[in-house]
Amino acid sequence: MAQTLTQKLLAAACGRAEVAVGEIVTCRVDLAMFHDSSGPRRLQPMLESLGAQLWDKSKVVLVIDHYVPESDDESRRIVRIARDWAQAQALPNVYDSVGICHVVVPEHGHLRPGMFCVGGDSHSPTGGAFGAYMFGIGSTEMLGVAVSGEIWVKVPTTIQMRWDGRLADGVTAKDMMLHMIGRFGMNGGRYQAIEFCGEAVRALSMQERMTLSNMSAELGSQVGLVAPDATTVEYLRSVGVTDGIDAIDIARWQSDVDAVAEVHTFDANTLAPQVAAPHSPANTRAIDAFADIPVDVAYLGACTGAKLEDLRAAARVLKGRRVAEGMRFVVAPASARDQAQATREGVMDVLVAAGAQVLANTCGACAGYGGSIPEGATVMSSTARNFKGRMGAETAQVYLGSPYAVAAAALTGRIADPRDLLA
Repeated sequence: MAQTLTQKLLAAACGRAEVAVGEIVTCRVDLAMFHDSSGPRRLQPMLESLGAQLWDKSKVVLVIDHYVPESDDESRRIVRIARDWAQAQALPNVYDSVGICHVVVPEHGHLRPGMFCVGGDSHSPTGGAFGAYMFGIGSTEMLGVAVSGEIWVKVPTTIQMRWDGRLADGVTAKDMMLHMIGRFGMNGGRYQAIEFCGEAVRALSMQERMTLSNMSAELGSQVGLVAPDATTVEYLRSVGVTDGIDAIDIARWQSDVDAVAEVHTFDANTLAPQVAAPHSPANTRAIDAFADIPVDVAYLGACTGAKLEDLRAAARVLKGRRVAEGMRFVVAPASARDQAQATREGVMDVLVAAGAQVLANTCGACAGYGGSIPEGATVMSSTARNFKGRMGAETAQVYLGSPYAVAAAALTGRIADPRDLLA
């Protein structure tokens, strides 16, 4: 039976040669990721009440990224629970205040093609960019995984989003995602498996593919997959993966040509920068529809908008320029590693010289922490979501766009097409 990438990954995880759509299978978990918000403060008391232990500590990754830097007593309590539990459990894979989990986990080499992973966060599908089956689960499901190392999955239908052609300069994976969400809505994925494919997807870097897979959550799918290729392997080498790197079988992790899938086709050549209006990523239109709306805050942050390549994109727009008078330009690099590289390249100097206020390598305003978004502000943000109150301020009007669009707003004080500034 011809198999999609989705079916191949689930078949491998449950120890079978093939699986059929609609089957319920029990899969062995290769990696379980959780953070300070979703992890120890919820798991610890449940494990203790059961008298249970973690099934395999080497397959657990804890990232402390939501409540840091601790700004109040509640944050300090939650972070202390996470740190104390990690120490008591002697967890080997703990990343404390060095970046957002969806960026930190891959940049430390924890993901590779063929894996089956779960995460205690809705944006865990980021791992699909590596040809791994990874999705988000709640605390009760995570308890089952933590004790047994297994979880059941109903084999989903595959929806292929096929992008032909190439993106224009100044148009990004974020624009691709906002366009798809605008077209299909936030339930368009129907909790099935989305596979991003086509020439434009293959041309994307790993960090851009991560943005696609990450925001498959906003499209309402369970996973967002990109079949691995030489770009995948090269990224793994670049982050120091050596064990088993030469044994990765890229050919195995591709959808069979005659596998059954629902296919939607897009033309990357004609895609313009996209913007989502308040208060939903589905409120998306081409950027010209929002031209000249005044902006008070430009926020370059989050796992979808402040990785190294996102910082580079913003710097391209802002090099040798200053942000508009009265504009607040906030930059929260997605990881310490990416910020360090951006510093070496001079990218951070460009952003600071333009007027950026640099915040810590955490989820920050994307998760509503840090107080960097004032009430009543109009915001252009590189985050994945713009739900009312999501960034902390109930009365803020948050527009979503690419890092290029955020930089363009910072420079002009309004929503503006970044292609004009790049030209």
